[in-house]
Amino acid sequence: MAKETKGEGPRWLALDPSKRWTEVFWLAYSPFWIIWALVLLVPFRIYEYCGNYGYMLIGLSCAAPTVVLPLFLRCKADQGKPMWQRFWVKSNVWIFIFSFIGNYFWTHYFYKVLGASYTFVSWRINDVPITLILMTHGYFCFYHAVSNVLLRRVQTGLAKSSPLVRRTAMGLVVFALSYATAYAETFTIAHFPHYTFVDRDRMYTVGSLFYAIYFFVSFPMFYRIDEYPQKRGAKWTSTEAALDALAAGMLVTIGLDFWRIWVGGIVDVKDQGLPWM
Repeated sequence: MAKETKGEGPRWLALDPSKRWTEVFWLAYSPFWIIWALVLLVPFRIYEYCGNYGYMLIGLSCAAPTVVLPLFLRCKADQGKPMWQRFWVKSNVWIFIFSFIGNYFWTHYFYKVLGASYTFVSWRINDVPITLILMTHGYFCFYHAVSNVLLRRVQTGLAKSSPLVRRTAMGLVVFALSYATAYAETFTIAHFPHYTFVDRDRMYTVGSLFYAIYFFVSFPMFYRIDEYPQKRGAKWTSTEAALDALAAGMLVTIGLDFWRIWVGGIVDVKDQGLPWM
């Protein structure tokens, strides 16, 4: 990890004003879709009245505000900047690519390794409900805003510690936060009857660790974007953010496939290939 500025104390928010604005925006916006999804949609069984169009609207209600609202709630630090240099754009590019890879490819690991299935009616791509690609974007914006804040607090709080101590602490936080995030998501959608598992109890424990592989990679990689502009000599471009997301996607794919081959899963996956293999 990069050295912190001399004399700088522990902090939660980014020094870069564009990045700071985006993190605060995502944290402020996320409770609205959380209330919509977890307090209204599932408990009141609104999903029972949704068809293809209804589920598509649900997905758009989670994802669209992360792109549309910043166009109107303008960050002062971004005034005069080309669109592709604004952090909220770069971060949306990163999250969309990473979450699309996760849904299009990695969902099939959930089907084959964890015995998961989606039974609701929805338009699909590669047998994955399109609404999930949209909802995942909203989820992941929130997850990565939280992880940025926590990782920054740990790193700046240990700025005077040795590199070994700082890196060890960051690694432990990434592991704990990744597993907690995966477990919490699995637990909170337990009452949605159209997302089923062969063994739900093992999905909470073993399956959550499998899902956490996503975040073992994504949390520290996403954190790096525009976090150390002085060290890099320049801020990230949107192209660099896109390439970084693709690299993160490849790392997670390797991790998931190693698990499939060497660990196995909740269901017997011996001799079962995946759709692209």
